[in-house]
Amino acid sequence: MNEVSERETAPVREPRLPLLQMLLVSVQHVLLMYGGAVAVPLIVGQAAGLSREEIAFLINADLLVAGIATVVQSMGIGPVGIRMPVMMGASFAAVSSMVVMAGMPGVGMPGIFGATIAAGFFGLLIAPFVCKIVRLFPPLVTGTVITAIGLSLFPVAVNWAGGGSGTGQFGALPYLGVAAAVLAVILLINQFLRGFWVNVSVLIGMGMGYVLAGSLGMVDLSGLDAAPAVQVVTPNHFGAPQFLLAPILSMCLVVVIIFVESAGMFLALGKITGQEVDPRQLRRGLLCDAGATFLAGFMNTFTHSSFAQNIGLVQMTGVRSRYVTAIAGLLLISLSLLPKAAFLVASIPAAVLGGAGIAMFGMVAATGIKILQEADIGDRRNQLLVAVSIGLGMVPVVRPEFFAHLPHWMEPITHSGIAVATLSAVTLNLLFNVLGGPERHALTGAAHH
Repeated sequence: MNEVSERETAPVREPRLPLLQMLLVSVQHVLLMYGGAVAVPLIVGQAAGLSREEIAFLINADLLVAGIATVVQSMGIGPVGIRMPVMMGASFAAVSSMVVMAGMPGVGMPGIFGATIAAGFFGLLIAPFVCKIVRLFPPLVTGTVITAIGLSLFPVAVNWAGGGSGTGQFGALPYLGVAAAVLAVILLINQFLRGFWVNVSVLIGMGMGYVLAGSLGMVDLSGLDAAPAVQVVTPNHFGAPQFLLAPILSMCLVVVIIFVESAGMFLALGKITGQEVDPRQLRRGLLCDAGATFLAGFMNTFTHSSFAQNIGLVQMTGVRSRYVTAIAGLLLISLSLLPKAAFLVASIPAAVLGGAGIAMFGMVAATGIKILQEADIGDRRNQLLVAVSIGLGMVPVVRPEFFAHLPHWMEPITHSGIAVATLSAVTLNLLFNVLGGPERHALTGAAHH
């Protein structure tokens, strides 16, 4: 009990920033994760044949749950929440499964939400056991996973920078110009300015990019007037959840994959913020993931997890305060109640996000490379571990159809480069180092705690 209370009252490593600066850095986090937050309800809603109004409701529901989960993850409530600067949102790991469910007779949205609730409950049950895997993530594995996270995010940034997948002129010069301008502003601020300006460099770059994109006619505000001023998300908007065995089993597997991804990301964030993530902290973080998923099913949204791209922002700005992400969570809750404000954020052109994404996702990969320096990377077998794990992690990124002929239930694993790289790194570390005998432990001492 003393140990827990001591953890809960421990001061954060990053001092609290002035209110305005904290608010601006929080806005950066919201802008960065917003595209991912709205993408999942957009994809699933369209697959289910929902109307534009119903999809808008799905988006607001997702923003509400993401905001609540972010606040809990950042600040902690009882035994839940890792108390680190984490942004939460709907996970892409479940998208392929939910698209299939949306088209299945007798499943639809109530079946998806029922499976989400059941998967969240399953996650709450297994979190205390999964947290023990932290010892399977020495710097050798953690560095490999974080590098793979950064590399697997690059296609997202490149897609944004080219104008987004929905554009008919992908890679057109105006899109590339806007993305380059955003990136140039971020780089120049980090080179010539200090302190506050560096902390909000991404926001400034995106703001200038938004103005430039608007002058080029890229900003589409059609439909803004039709959006209601205020809208409250109500539970079970699409009817009572339905609990069907096949969807539930599929979503439970998704939760396991989310836990593997989240474990890697929490450990990555611990390295960036200078905090050691022990099994107890990891359990708190995973319980928040599972709890958010459980709540999400009742509130008309989907499985939730931490967002890797925001870890890049923490590294990029150097602002490691959990109060920043807690405020960002409150902003998400506000956006869920104000559809017009949410609409304006959603109008940010993809090219603007792309310029910022190239810098931030690259910073994630750079952090992984830095962590690998703590391991015995001169050893040939450790080099093989890094090479093979990153290579396998890139397979779903480079050729998503590579695993198309494997069983359907494996899709949450095979469609996630992060999950593939993590499983490979953990397995090869067990083979090469843990099971390699005392002489291997002596050789790889730098790779173990």
